[in-house]
Amino acid sequence: IEVDKAKIDVIAKLPPPTSVKGVRSFLGHAGFYRRFIKDFSKISRPLCTLLAKDTPFNFDKACLEAFNKLKALLTSAPIIAAPNWDLPFELMCDASDYAVGAVLGQRKDKLPHVIYYASRTLNDAQLNYATTEKELLAVVFALEKFRSYLVGAKIIVYTDHAALKYLLSKKDAKPRLIRWVLLLQEFDLEIQDKKGSENVVADHLSRLIIPAATEADSLPLSESFPDEQLFAVKIDTPWFADIVNYLAKGVVHPDFSYHRKKKFLSDVKHYFWDEPYLYKYCADQII
Repeated sequence: IEVDKAKIDVIAKLPPPTSVKGVRSFLGHAGFYRRFIKDFSKISRPLCTLLAKDTPFNFDKACLEAFNKLKALLTSAPIIAAPNWDLPFELMCDASDYAVGAVLGQRKDKLPHVIYYASRTLNDAQLNYATTEKELLAVVFALEKFRSYLVGAKIIVYTDHAALKYLLSKKDAKPRLIRWVLLLQEFDLEIQDKKGSENVVADHLSRLIIPAATEADSLPLSESFPDEQLFAVKIDTPWFADIVNYLAKGVVHPDFSYHRKKKFLSDVKHYFWDEPYLYKYCADQII
């Protein structure tokens, strides 16, 4: 039994960081699962030295070995685990200026475990979205990506934008946001605010620019769910409904005017009701 490579590609193909900011982001991600990593402080020490003040950025062989070892640990058991369908799922979502990131996980014995990593860069139109729209788009992306796991399950969503909770109850938002909110109603969601400094895993993934591994990854980020359709049901009252109501129950439509009611009572004399059939007397007395 081994971990599905598709679920860890985002981390497995992660290139070494090229700046102090990149190192800090990666260590924040790894540090979130440090309780599963034996000798975490010892392994990460070469990378931690790069964060010291007034230290030149020199990503040497020791740093590369530490980086690769932490990547391997982040994409193997016990951090990566199979889903338990009796437990609620947890989604950690975040958006940066140019990408969105999401992690699907569960909490077992109060400890967080990863099931799936995902990240996607935004297209030109999505780059112009407001911060709130990008944060909600990250949630939409995660739900679409992990849909097969989440339909019918309890989902706790962690995001670092408190406005999302307000947005879900707002009725005068932009049409695009209202449409997304309607899409989210398919799922059993609980939104919990989590600052970016605490939501380190998704925050890290949302700042990655990773070359597309497959054709599906190179496609624009989807903003809709499968089988999204709008149905309209139109029911026309049959022409004989008023006649049957009168013959069966003696009820005349309350909206009839005086003249229409008089004509209706004159015409209804030519019909009789034998449930479930309505008959009419014709001019030659044929029924």
